[in-house]
Amino acid sequence: MPHHLKIAVIGGGSSYTPELIEGFIRNYPSFPVTEIVLADIGQGKQKLSIVGQLAQRMIEKSGLPITIRLTLDRRSALEDASYVLTQLRVGLLEARGWDESIPLRYGFLGQETTGVGGMMKALRTIPVLLDICKDMEELCPDAWLLNFTNPAGMVTEAILKHSRIRSIGLCNSPIAAYKWLSRLYGAPIDRIHCEFVGLNHLHWISRIEVEGVSKLEEILGGGEAYSASNVPQFAWNERLIRSLGAIPSYYLKYFYLHRELLAEQREAHGKGENRAETVKRLEEELFEVYRDPELSHKPKQLEQRGGAYYSEAAVHLMNSLHNDTGDIQTLNVANGDTLPFLPADACIEVNCKVTGAGPVVQLVTNVPPAAVGLIQAVKTYEQLAIEAAVTGSRDMALLALAGHPLIDSVNRAEQMLDEMLTRNRAYLPRFFQTTP
Repeated sequence: MPHHLKIAVIGGGSSYTPELIEGFIRNYPSFPVTEIVLADIGQGKQKLSIVGQLAQRMIEKSGLPITIRLTLDRRSALEDASYVLTQLRVGLLEARGWDESIPLRYGFLGQETTGVGGMMKALRTIPVLLDICKDMEELCPDAWLLNFTNPAGMVTEAILKHSRIRSIGLCNSPIAAYKWLSRLYGAPIDRIHCEFVGLNHLHWISRIEVEGVSKLEEILGGGEAYSASNVPQFAWNERLIRSLGAIPSYYLKYFYLHRELLAEQREAHGKGENRAETVKRLEEELFEVYRDPELSHKPKQLEQRGGAYYSEAAVHLMNSLHNDTGDIQTLNVANGDTLPFLPADACIEVNCKVTGAGPVVQLVTNVPPAAVGLIQAVKTYEQLAIEAAVTGSRDMALLALAGHPLIDSVNRAEQMLDEMLTRNRAYLPRFFQTTP
């Protein structure tokens, strides 16, 4: 084991960081971190300072020999890092507001990771992550990059295709499902097994066992479902759930209940409300709490954020990689031959055995037949969108939207795309390069 275990957190001023620090403290006996560097950009300097001071108080209270360092110099953070965590938001919440509001004017869904909003986030984010990977290739080529910057599956696939860095994508949805089942059955998480299959924010749980006993049929018949604070709370169609024979991710409501959620978004937009504004208010409240010089623990209010448990999942994954535990986690990794109806280089979200050499994809025993076509369609869109992000091709971006299941008019989509690219111009230089 390396004597110096350095963690670089890119986007260290995030409101999620206290949860991350709590995870490092809890796991210190088996994952003895020596240095945590929280890195951010100039626009995030104030948040970085507030979060960094809270992180320092948490470490001091723990009494552990962990050094916390804050920096606006990404290369300094990355140098000799053992693990790199990316939790950044290119364009900040202002850009998220564009992703959610502009599509509505054209009759399309506006959402952070699904549909055109998700594509715009990918177009802004992928080039930045690939630049980070270039720095890593020079400064910490053997480090693992754990990405939970959304859209996590697309970003991770771009990294795996266009860099030499070892990367794994992860999401809070699977760990949230385990916590839901733990509460539902009063069983510890390590006595629950779920089989996930699909893509990031497009997965189905096709097996559920609690204490070795199958519970899927019981749940399918009882109308139970898990959801999240950042997805509107429409009830599932019970006949659909029974027919699928699997529990769909709550993000699949945007596909299965598209009209209802689009109507809800339009109503909220008419009142001047969107998720970006809600998150902005939550973050302002959180950072006010974080400022308290007496606070030295992760506050309960953090769990109100839609991405709660991301950091818990990240520390769990690092601990497993570091100690070659061989436990099963749900991760975003290259498909290989796991799902034969997808390309080998497609990034999928499935169960993996985590070893010291990396994740090993586990056999998928049950793919809901009705899910195959949707998985294929969304993956085709994702791969076209990734190519658009890397090349700056407007044609490829439009082609990606034309194949997306939630886009019903390429003409309207083209108009929307032009407006969104123009609005995001500061973050999309590749789309505005002039040829000599």
